[in-house]
Amino acid sequence: VQLQASGGGLVQVGESLRLSCAVAGRTFGNDRYGWFRQRLGQEREFVAAEGWSSGISHYGDSLKGRFTISRDNAKTTVYLQMNGLKPEDTAIYYCAVRLRFGSDKMASPRSYGYWGQGTLVTVSS
Repeated sequence: VQLQASGGGLVQVGESLRLSCAVAGRTFGNDRYGWFRQRLGQEREFVAAEGWSSGISHYGDSLKGRFTISRDNAKTTVYLQMNGLKPEDTAIYYCAVRLRFGSDKMASPRSYGYWGQGTLVTVSS
């Protein structure tokens, strides 16, 4: 199983980025995926996750409306569209397979597995 995150980079405040997470070795259509981020010296933070039902997604506090998670089943890829980026969005972004479901588990990194290597997003002011 391999999750390959990409698309990070250096952007200015207010700009947008789209991160990609290419998945191999899983039955993509049966899985749900999530994104986390980790700032320097901090714990991994929940960013977004797909709900079990199609079309349902969940977001971390203050991110809904700026970030959007989506998928392309044909490309077995999950995306994170990030708009209106702020300096506090600077972090390494990780994708992972959602292994546990339930609203009380969604934001915990322990509910996810098969973590990708991460992609660095830097937002400069």
